[in-house]
Amino acid sequence: MTVTPEIMRPHAEDEYAEELAALAATDDRPRPPAWKLSPAAVVTYLLGGKAGDLEITPKYVGPRRLVEVAVATLATDRALLLLGVPGTAKTWVSEHLAAAISGDSTLLVQGTAGTAEESIRYGWNYAQLIAQGPSEAALVPSPVFRAMAGAKIARIEELTRMPSDVQDALITILSEKSLPISELGTEVQARKGFNVIATANDRDKGVNELSSALRRRFNTVVLPLPDNAEDEVAIVSRRVAQLGSSLELPQQDDALEEIRRVVTVFRELRSGRTEDGRTAVKSPSATLSTAEAISVVTGGLALAAHFGDGVLRSNDVAGGILGAVVKDPSADRVVWSEYLETVVREREGWADFYRACRDISG
Repeated sequence: MTVTPEIMRPHAEDEYAEELAALAATDDRPRPPAWKLSPAAVVTYLLGGKAGDLEITPKYVGPRRLVEVAVATLATDRALLLLGVPGTAKTWVSEHLAAAISGDSTLLVQGTAGTAEESIRYGWNYAQLIAQGPSEAALVPSPVFRAMAGAKIARIEELTRMPSDVQDALITILSEKSLPISELGTEVQARKGFNVIATANDRDKGVNELSSALRRRFNTVVLPLPDNAEDEVAIVSRRVAQLGSSLELPQQDDALEEIRRVVTVFRELRSGRTEDGRTAVKSPSATLSTAEAISVVTGGLALAAHFGDGVLRSNDVAGGILGAVVKDPSADRVVWSEYLETVVREREGWADFYRACRDISG
C-alpha cells in the first residue's frame, strides 16, 4: 500500500514499513508459524532498539516484561486481553503488535453497545442471499473470520462494551479455533498464526462484564500508567511530535516546559497528592490519562500555530486542561479551583500558568 500525504493516520505497518523491513532482514531467530518477525524482534519493534544500522523508535514506554508476556501469549494458542484505565496505550499496543506479527493491523472490530454478532462471525449479502440462497458468494466474512482464514491477528476494541451474546460468539472461536457456518453445513478452521488481541477498560467497565467462560480463554496483561513523570513527559512529547507532523503543525523545540506542566497537573490530580508528597489534593471525576495530556498539548499547538505566534504558551493549553479536568461542572470545578489556589498559585515559576488557567476558568 502506498502512503499518500492525504492520509491523516497511516496504518502502523505503512508508517513504520522501513523499520519492519529492517527488522525482518536482520532477524535470525525462530518465528512462529505465519509471523513476519520473531517474538524478540516484535519486542524490539515495540520498545525500540537497533536493526542493523537503523534505529528503531520506541512505540511504547513501559515495563519490558509486560510486552514480553504479551508477545509470548500471542505465540501460543491463548488470546491476549490488554486491560487498563483509559490512556494506557492499549489500542496503540494492539495495533503495533498486529502490524509486527501479521503485517496487517486492519482486521479490527470496534466494540460498542450496538455491535452485532455478525461483526464477530459473518454476515450476508442479502441481495445475493435472496436471489440465490445461502452460498459462499453471499457470505460476508467478519474481520475475525478473515484473520482465521489468513493466519493473522484479529483486534477487538472495547470488548466489555459489546453485548454479552456478541462476546460469547468468541468462545467457540477461541476454544475450538473454528467457526461453524451452519447455513452452509461447513466451517472455517483457523490457520496457524491466527490469534485475537482484545482491549478493555478497567475504569469505565462498559455495558457488560466478561463472562468467566470467556475470560478464561484470555491471558490478561494490565497496562499501567507511566511510573514517573519523566516517562510520561517523554511519551507525550513523542506522540505530540508525531501528531503535529501528520497535522502539518509547526514543530516546536521549546514546548517541553508546557508539556511538563500539563503532565505534572494531570499526575497530581489523579494521584491526589503533589509531586513532592507534601500536599494532598482532591481528585476530579475525570481519568486524566496520558492520552488526554497528548490531546491537550496537540490542541495547544494548533492554537499557537493558527491564533498565536507559533510558540506554545500557558494560555494555549489552559483551555484544554480545563475541559479535561472539569467533566462534572459542579464538583470538578470546585476541585480545579482549589488546586489552582492551593498548589499552582504558590508554585515558583508558574505565575503565567496560574493566570492563564484562572482567566479561562472564570
